[in-house]
Amino acid sequence: MLSKLASEVSNTLVATLKGADDVVSTLRSAVKNQVVGTLKDVGDMATSGMDALVDVVSGGVSAAGQVGGSLMQTTKATVSSAITGVSELGGDVLTASGKVAQGAVKGASDLGGDMGEVAVSAVEGVIETAGSLGVSTTDAAQGAVVGAVKAADEVSEEVGKTVRNALMNAASLPRDVVEKVLKGSEA
Repeated sequence: MLSKLASEVSNTLVATLKGADDVVSTLRSAVKNQVVGTLKDVGDMATSGMDALVDVVSGGVSAAGQVGGSLMQTTKATVSSAITGVSELGGDVLTASGKVAQGAVKGASDLGGDMGEVAVSAVEGVIETAGSLGVSTTDAAQGAVVGAVKAADEVSEEVGKTVRNALMNAASLPRDVVEKVLKGSEA
């Protein structure tokens, strides 16, 4: 179930994305604008602003799924745009990494898609964006894995297992980093 903010973001983005020729590009711009606007409105980049990221990304993934975009592509675009927005405002990209991955998994949970693939796409998006911003990709990946697993566990134990397996078996992710995080989450 989406939060009030996530529902508002989703409704706004659905209206924006309907009829768009290029859903992914339109989504990137709209999500970044939503993130920047929300963080400016909240005014607290350290705590409540970062928590609001979960809702904005959740709403973005949900909206993209509703208008028929590829869930994996739109997850990656949403995560990437959110982190870029945080970076442009001088926010903590590493903290944002976990929050956006958490939001992506939460947003996808209502859509009934492959939660493992969504988690992998979110972590991939975090790693790529962190790298392009000159931020430690290892640290960003750790945060994203933690966020994705946290959200998956909140959905159900079964979804948590699915996400853990997908993250461990994804050739595109740094296995040593994922393994370290997952071993820590089971302790």
